[in-house]
Amino acid sequence: MIDIAENRKTRKWTAHENRGRVLWALAYPLFRFSPRPFWGWRRALLRIFKARIGADVHIYPSVRITMPWNLNVGAQSSVGDHAIIYALGPVEIGPRSTVSQYAHLCAGTHNWRDPAMPLVKSPVKIGSDVWICAQVFVGPGVEIGDNSIIGACSVVMKSVGPNSIGHGNPFRMSKQRSMST
Repeated sequence: MIDIAENRKTRKWTAHENRGRVLWALAYPLFRFSPRPFWGWRRALLRIFKARIGADVHIYPSVRITMPWNLNVGAQSSVGDHAIIYALGPVEIGPRSTVSQYAHLCAGTHNWRDPAMPLVKSPVKIGSDVWICAQVFVGPGVEIGDNSIIGACSVVMKSVGPNSIGHGNPFRMSKQRSMST
């Protein structure tokens, strides 16, 4: 039988991570309350916290980022209003990709097979030229292939190949995306 009290006492974060979390919590108001067009300011603040942020990235001030040092955003990408980047594990957003408003990228879960339910920090990878539409949930360990479009309000719990267009809960691919020049 597992002792729940003992499980709660276990350390899920290193001392270094805990210090970072406290410092990010103190600095977050500088991010959250910055004026909307201050893209460069938010990029710089995230870089101070070891996020890898490409050139000309637009991250809106209402975005919630759990651990910025686990975030990698490619050039010319954008993360919309009220999106959640739950970066307990690595979260990568490829170049020229859009994560729309209220989307949730979740790079953390628990191992439900283990009675102690330990934290699992599974990566989320969004490819290049991807559109994650409004209110989409992308689960832990999921990879979205290049040039894909995930329709509004979808729940994606399995990886999606490149050039895919789909929607739904659970996500279902509806067609291949062809790129015209």
